[in-house]
Amino acid sequence: MATTADIADKIATEHNLTKAQAKAIVNSVLKSITDAAASGTETNLAGFGKFKVKDMPEREARNPSTGATIKVAASKKLTFTPAKAVKDALNG
Repeated sequence: MATTADIADKIATEHNLTKAQAKAIVNSVLKSITDAAASGTETNLAGFGKFKVKDMPEREARNPSTGATIKVAASKKLTFTPAKAVKDALNG
């Protein structure tokens, strides 16, 4: 699994940056995606994929320990759809 630190280290190495500079860049990109999602805006990273907020309706579910039916409130979910290049890389 790659962590934000792993990604920052790779960027620092490939672009002659300090680890602190690279980590700041990674954090800035992630914050931009988070801010866009919080405002309901889609983020499209060409060649990588698309982050989109999806509204999930209220639904009924079961409590696994008691079997009782409970209502799960409506919520928002962040989805990611990979670009064709990413899908192709995954599937050879």
